[in-house]
Order: sequence, then C-alpha cells, then structure tokens
Amino acid sequence: MDDLQAVRAQEYAKVYDEFLAAAAPLDMLRRLEGGSVDGHATAAMHAVCFATTILWPTVPNTPPPGYRHDSERLLHLAANWREAALELGEFVPKRPALRLVSDKTPAD
Repeated sequence: MDDLQAVRAQEYAKVYDEFLAAAAPLDMLRRLEGGSVDGHATAAMHAVCFATTILWPTVPNTPPPGYRHDSERLLHLAANWREAALELGEFVPKRPALRLVSDKTPAD
C-alpha cells in the first residue's frame, strides 16, 4: 500500500510540474500587440492554473503555485475567458445592422 501511495505522489508531482510549466508559455502567448489579450490562450492558462491549484494539496512538500491560488476565482476566470474565446454570452460579436435595399430604377 505504501508503494502505491509513493507512486501516486510521484505522479502527482510530475503532473503538477507539467501544469506549472504549461501555464508560463500560455501566459506569454495570450499577450498581444497593443495591450490586448488572446481569449483562447487566456482561457487555457486560467484552466491550467485552476487544475494546478486543485492538484497542489495532493503533492507532498510542494510550495504553492507562484500565483494567487484561489480555486473559486480561477474557475470563474476560466469560465469568463472561455466565453470570450468562443464568443458566447456577452462576448457575442455585434452583427452589422441589416437594411432593405430596393431597386428604384424605373422598369421599361
């Protein structure tokens, strides 16, 4: 039984490190020119940070993630950025107004 727990702890530690490693490039990729951000990379980054935060208590002797690790806040951020990335809810792009056009040329 101890061997199984040791293996699980090692695997959790590996995944935890991989999650932390994945969050850094996503943070870089989300930043666009002119101060704007990419919704897809931002949603993915917050989702990875949420997963890291959830996994952290299972990894013995590991310092907390290097960011604010409030799981409820991270889940909220991931959900909002998901909507932005997928253009859902309040992030649905405004459609151009349609107007009727008629042919006003006289018929022969």
